[in-house]
Amino acid sequence: MSKTNFETLRVYQLAEKLADDLWDIALSWNEFARDTVGKQIVRAADSVGANIAEGTGRGSYKDNKRFVRIARGSLYETKHWLKRAYARKLLTKEQAARLEPIYNELAPRLNSYLKSIGTKKKKTNEQQEAADKSKPNGKKATDN
Repeated sequence: MSKTNFETLRVYQLAEKLADDLWDIALSWNEFARDTVGKQIVRAADSVGANIAEGTGRGSYKDNKRFVRIARGSLYETKHWLKRAYARKLLTKEQAARLEPIYNELAPRLNSYLKSIGTKKKKTNEQQEAADKSKPNGKKATDN
């Protein structure tokens, strides 16, 4: 299967990594822990990547931003469940240490991604001059 646009995003790849690592960890928990904290943490973590993916497929910047905000909420929910799992001794120090850098990179990248949606890079003067020269009527963008 070929990669879609969202799959090339580092923010999406981090969301996948976090969700998959949490899935593997939760599978080793006892039935009660899996049924309570495990299901919640996996659903929250899976929702981060799912909302990034859905947002890119919506076709408008407004919808994409809305879904990225939902993804951010799911990431914060994931952090809540990570704290609960650690406090209840479901996560070892080693597991927490492995997950922490993923979360710590994902959170600011998600915010940066949200800010980038719908923005265009500003053209330099050289790029604008080249664009003006290529116009058939020879008028500059500043000419009216």
